[in-house]
Amino acid sequence: MTVYMKKQKIVAAILDIGIVPIVRTDSAENAIRSMEAVYNGGIRSAEITMTVPGAIKALEKLADAFGDKMILGAGTVLDPETARICILAGAQFLVTPALKLATIELAQRYSIVICPGALTPTEILTAWEAGADFVKVFPCGNMGGPKYIKALKGPFPQIDMIPTGGVNLETVGEFLKAGASAVAVGGELIDAKTIKEGRFEVFEERARQYLAAVAKARAEMQQGA
Repeated sequence: MTVYMKKQKIVAAILDIGIVPIVRTDSAENAIRSMEAVYNGGIRSAEITMTVPGAIKALEKLADAFGDKMILGAGTVLDPETARICILAGAQFLVTPALKLATIELAQRYSIVICPGALTPTEILTAWEAGADFVKVFPCGNMGGPKYIKALKGPFPQIDMIPTGGVNLETVGEFLKAGASAVAVGGELIDAKTIKEGRFEVFEERARQYLAAVAKARAEMQQGA
């Protein structure tokens, strides 16, 4: 398999899964346990943010543990230097909170999937034209949520958007029906309180619920097509 084909396979898998859990925890150990929980719940793709203490070591451990069984991403990647370290640690896709063209350029150099953060129409188009595989619309909830995605998809039907912020079990279907290619969810899936209580099995059940919500919305969209 060529590098390009591998990249396209990862893009296709993320679109197929339809949901990207954001693992933002207070320790590497909790990040690993949270990632394992969403995997056990059936979600085969997730990102660990670089705000997690020891995030790179955690990413390396996860890459070793899961191998090709899970698509591992690095989130909150602020610059090309961090992006390269994440790639070397085993990240298969990169997510940024803001638009930095140099980071997109580095991802392209290494043929790594990248989902840069953008908010305005100008930023979203700039990210796509620079070579983004998806565009993370963030913080989407603060801009009207699904309504904002629907408004953006009018002029930009060709751009694969992954809204972040404002995504929960109630809004997943709305986002997908508005035109989102997939959604990203953080604290509504993996929250600090549940981690503190050591109840990681809760994340397994939530993962199943989110997958079910995605499947339900897609089925309804097909019926309405």
